[in-house]
Amino acid sequence: MEKKRTILLKVFVSTLYLSAFTFGGGYVIVTLMKKKFVDEYHWIEEDEMLDLTAIAQSAPGAIAVNGAIVVGYKLAGVAGALTAIIATIIPPFFIISIISICYSAFRNNLIVGKMLEGMQAGVGAVIAAVVFEMAGGIIHGKNPVSVMIMVLAFTAACFMKLNVIYVVLVCGLIGIIRTLAEKRRK
Repeated sequence: MEKKRTILLKVFVSTLYLSAFTFGGGYVIVTLMKKKFVDEYHWIEEDEMLDLTAIAQSAPGAIAVNGAIVVGYKLAGVAGALTAIIATIIPPFFIISIISICYSAFRNNLIVGKMLEGMQAGVGAVIAAVVFEMAGGIIHGKNPVSVMIMVLAFTAACFMKLNVIYVVLVCGLIGIIRTLAEKRRK
């Protein structure tokens, strides 16, 4: 029981911290969750983090919250998921509440506008790093089918302008088919 409380406390503090200092959307928090839960705490394997990210992206809603849910659930069940949800939504709720109160004062402020432009550039770099890490994990797995799926999904989304929802659904279907086929072989 004490170990579960310790894990819940670490999940709460970690996801609260990550959510409070992550700007730019869910993919940024996913890479930071990987660093915290895979690299630092060693609670989750890197392949498993990729799977949890895929689940979080496939589910409706914000990827940051979905990612926190699946990681929290993996670590401590329903209590872990609820703990992670609460810790993840507190900082944006608080920040958005303050910004909405002061919006008219910030709306035309040159310094705030330039600061946000700078943050956009930093967020772009962090998202590029996430893509690089995730693609590297797939390529280093040396599974030609996974690499082909990744290349085709990228091509469909970026060059053919296919809706990402369809790309995710098709990739999920391919994953189901591959899993069932592998189970039959065993």
